[in-house]
Amino acid sequence: MSMNSLKTKILVTVCGLIIIFLSIATYVNFRHQKQLAHKIIDGNVHLLNETIKSSISDAMRTGRSDEVRNILSRLNNSGHITSIRILDPEGMVLNSATPSEIGTSIPKEDMSVIKRGDATVLDNLQTFTSISLIRNSVACHGCHNPSTEILGILQVSISIEYMKSIMESMRNNEIYSTLAIILMIILTLSVFLFLYVDKPIKRLIASMQNVENGDFESRTTITSSTEMNLLSNHFNHMVTQLNSVMDTAITHERELAVAQGKLFHHREVHTLNQKLEAQISEIETLNISLEERIEEIEEANYKIADLAGELEDKNSNLEKVVSRLSTLYKVGLAINSNMDSENIFRLIVDTTIETLHADIGYIIIHDKEKDALRVDTLVGHDNVPEGDVYLQKKDSSVSGWVLDNAKPILISDINDTPQFDRFSALGYERKTLICAPLIVKDDVIGTITVVNKNDGSTYNNDELGLLTTIAAQASIAIKNAMLYDEQQKTYLNTIHALVSAIEASDSYTRGHSERVTKYSLSIAKKLGLSQERLKIMERAAVLHDIGKIGINLSLLHKIGKLTSEDIHDLQQHPTIGIKILEPIEFLLDVRLCIAQHHERFDGKGYPNKLSGDQLLLEARILAIADSFDAMTSDRPYRKALALDIAVKELTDNCGTQFDPEIVPVFIELLEKGTFPFFAAASEPVKQESIAA
Repeated sequence: MSMNSLKTKILVTVCGLIIIFLSIATYVNFRHQKQLAHKIIDGNVHLLNETIKSSISDAMRTGRSDEVRNILSRLNNSGHITSIRILDPEGMVLNSATPSEIGTSIPKEDMSVIKRGDATVLDNLQTFTSISLIRNSVACHGCHNPSTEILGILQVSISIEYMKSIMESMRNNEIYSTLAIILMIILTLSVFLFLYVDKPIKRLIASMQNVENGDFESRTTITSSTEMNLLSNHFNHMVTQLNSVMDTAITHERELAVAQGKLFHHREVHTLNQKLEAQISEIETLNISLEERIEEIEEANYKIADLAGELEDKNSNLEKVVSRLSTLYKVGLAINSNMDSENIFRLIVDTTIETLHADIGYIIIHDKEKDALRVDTLVGHDNVPEGDVYLQKKDSSVSGWVLDNAKPILISDINDTPQFDRFSALGYERKTLICAPLIVKDDVIGTITVVNKNDGSTYNNDELGLLTTIAAQASIAIKNAMLYDEQQKTYLNTIHALVSAIEASDSYTRGHSERVTKYSLSIAKKLGLSQERLKIMERAAVLHDIGKIGINLSLLHKIGKLTSEDIHDLQQHPTIGIKILEPIEFLLDVRLCIAQHHERFDGKGYPNKLSGDQLLLEARILAIADSFDAMTSDRPYRKALALDIAVKELTDNCGTQFDPEIVPVFIELLEKGTFPFFAAASEPVKQESIAA
């Protein structure tokens, strides 16, 4: 095996390192074991010394002084103890296991160690000597002077020869184990190097020699390791390319030989070579230029990446701005396209909650007459109370503070503002919130508030600014809606006054509109109409006879039989009612309902002879309520019908005059006693026809 081979170098290096490391570890371990053995012997000697001192003290206290020498003799014969004796403080031997030592003195240099007190000394690495002071105690004062502090010094020496063989055996075991481990590592490493390094490299070298000998078809596949496999693949690829280059070179040489054969002069060949060199130089120049262009493109790519990052940040900011503008646009649409205060409030709160990602949102209107806070719209809270809810205006109220100071407030964390209530009077916990005033012409009419973000984060100044802007637009919408509501109330109050005037002039029809309204609303609620349609139903029921203003009072009070001309005139009151209400734009659906309340389900009614689904549902309800009240009320030409007769009239005309699906609903309400306010006539009179 050559010393210059890679396998040999790896093996020698690794084995040398292993031998060094294991030798150091073995030496350190042996030293540690030796120190541990010395500690154990030291402890045993000290324990033996204390035991002997205790036995001697017991013998002296019981007056058995002769027993002391027997104790020392027995211990001296145990095998490992080489010397055991008792000295006085001056170094003279008072008692000893060896009788010849009694009365002699020990060297002064040994006394310097003994006078330091209790100690254990390793002497010449062969003997452990333990020294323990026997001190005077109360029990000894009977035979010793109490002023004497130390009565004697116990010295015990133990041979450690028996430990040497044990430690020698341990050291030999450590050396043999280390040598065995080194041998196993060398063998394992040798096998590994042979299988995964030497053998694959030899195969690769053999393939290279084949290529050197001109065998360009030589290939090798090594799968012993990923690296060797990659090396063999690259070698095969290189041989393939070399083969291709050789084929190309041979072809070029043949072509060159043919070209040279055609040349007659060496100068022409030289010229061609110069041209070829010039072209190669140009190619090199182009390559350099191409590399510069590639570097420029890479720099441009870096710049594009930076610009893309900036563009992404700007897009994110743009999305936030678009979201805010969208919110403001929706609020603006609410101002321009809706005059119903309830719908406007709901749209504003829903849009604000969606944009600011809030859990709860609400609008509070300041009722100046009651000096209270009316919760107008509350969205997001599970327990939404019905009807008007008023909250007390107090110092710990956030909305109260905003109303008093006429400026918005941002509470990022409610824990930082102990002056405000953590729990709302409506029953939910507030963690973070924004509240902005609704101001119209320097008058604070209320507040808009968003509470708690649905992602658990807190509100910031940007969101405060957005809510303030929304509040400014919402204030205009709310004020317009209030003005619109007041205008509607004015219109309706005026019309109600006209209706009341009509009924006041006719004792027979007094209270008719009120009763028809109650009948109609009860039926509509039973059928599940929306709040908006219920409002139309209520207004249509109140105003359904407004057209009778244009009918001659004498005709309305006529007791005798009506002529065909009288009937024609009476049938004009729906058309007259439409013309009266035509200028009031928000009563469009109400006008349609009034126009159809004398139409019949079978299409034989007036004024337009509409039928079935051509009629508004509210008009079909109103027709039943109006006819029932007409039948159960006194008229100039007849008395009121009894309840059972009126119900029979409804049933008999079900599907012809009245909607067959609504009549059973009304009869069910009558049977349940829903309308205890009407009184049937005591003497009912049968009528041939009914004209309301």
